[in-house]
Amino acid sequence: TMAGQPITDGVVVVTDGKIAAVGRAARVQIPEGYEVLEAAIVTPGLVDAHTVVGLSGQYNYDHDQDQLERSQPIQPALRAIDAYNGKERLVGWIRSFGVTTIHTGHGPGELISGQTMIVKTHGNTVEEALLRAPAAVAATLGESALKGRGSSKSPGTRSKMVSLLREKFVKAREYLEKIERADDNDEKDDSKESEEGDEENDKSVPARKLELEVLGQVLKREIPLLVTAHRTQDIGNALRLAEEFDLRLILDGAAEAYMLIDQIKQADVPVIIHPTMIRAYQETENMSYETAGKLIAAGIPVALQSGYEAYVPKTRVVLFEAGYALGHGLTLEQALGTITLQAARILDIDDRVGSLEVGKDGDLALYDGDPFEYTTHCIGVVIEGNVVSREVH
Repeated sequence: TMAGQPITDGVVVVTDGKIAAVGRAARVQIPEGYEVLEAAIVTPGLVDAHTVVGLSGQYNYDHDQDQLERSQPIQPALRAIDAYNGKERLVGWIRSFGVTTIHTGHGPGELISGQTMIVKTHGNTVEEALLRAPAAVAATLGESALKGRGSSKSPGTRSKMVSLLREKFVKAREYLEKIERADDNDEKDDSKESEEGDEENDKSVPARKLELEVLGQVLKREIPLLVTAHRTQDIGNALRLAEEFDLRLILDGAAEAYMLIDQIKQADVPVIIHPTMIRAYQETENMSYETAGKLIAAGIPVALQSGYEAYVPKTRVVLFEAGYALGHGLTLEQALGTITLQAARILDIDDRVGSLEVGKDGDLALYDGDPFEYTTHCIGVVIEGNVVSREVH
């Protein structure tokens, strides 16, 4: 359940989309007329802490690749909600493994690629699936967001990347200050009529700038900055940036995070680590299968993700990634936590999902055996009380 000891011969009752009861069958009354699903193992619906599924389609065709806009390096105003396709086949495919909630949106590869959002893996429209938008602003520090050195395009170096980000946040802070001053003037004008008249007052209000509005939300800590960074120097740059502007930072990817455990812990920053079985090349050449275990042992909040793959089938499956981490330093409880409750806590949605507790969403994954055994099948998926997948093997 991720909310206590495992329950043998257990029952979960879902009423009106919410969990109404959890416990042993001898103590939980199943209401008359309820549909009953049976499974060897039932877990909370799985949470993929970072993916681009729904923006990135299953093929390598331009028409279904909306996860990254290359025209400019900084575009925080791009909204995931405007590009998400809930009927994309990859959404249904990952759901078939028990994934019921995903944190998806614009992916790594540009300095600021856009916004992310959190959705359920069910629904005909994005509104039906939506839990939160925006969920974060996605940024990238590292080689994948650099333009060719010697090129006229920017950024071409790490120093330039950080400089551009600092400049944008300074402008966003100034933008917020102008709005605050304008609001103060309005309050004064309400109490005493201004001699200059309304036309003069309007001049004090800054024109709307979408990118600064979004970065202003980050500065006000309303939404976090999700920074994909793998190398130690890039992780360090992210930590310094967050400290300078007092940002809510979530480290993403973080292949070399095991080299900076003390710094990450001191900064009190959670990590959505790269897929356990990610290819070890370029920025991730120093990745370790044991990173998740080392971070968790140090008391750092950790979740796993499917990430982004540039080749078919375009996404990994967090169930398998957690299963592989289980063989490299995690306990079963910790491995399941990285794709359920811990993921939900990092995303600040643990009041809705991540564990089987009364009052939470009725999201369940049903398996015919140990979920981390490769030959096990997911035989049913329930999202908010709706049976959205059922298979017999």
